[in-house]
Amino acid sequence: MNLTELPGAELIFPGLKDLHNGKTDTVGALLVAIASTRLTAAGLDVPKEHLVPEPELALYARLQAERDDAYPYYNALLNSLNSFCNALELNYQYEKSQ
Repeated sequence: MNLTELPGAELIFPGLKDLHNGKTDTVGALLVAIASTRLTAAGLDVPKEHLVPEPELALYARLQAERDDAYPYYNALLNSLNSFCNALELNYQYEKSQ
């Protein structure tokens, strides 16, 4: 399966690229930081040296500075992140069993 087809991949893969390039403050990079343990366990290469502390707070602060409706957008982003992680973990388990 092509991992770019997983739900939420449009946020996660640019975030991984940002982190590999040293950008830590993008929405995608912060989402990756939030789920770095799950993403690493499921086989993705997450550069730990570029993760910000307390990424949940950093993401919310960034969204709050950019928009009036930060809370629902924050929740929607976390739901997308969770969907991606769940699908990635299922794919990883399937690949291991083959």
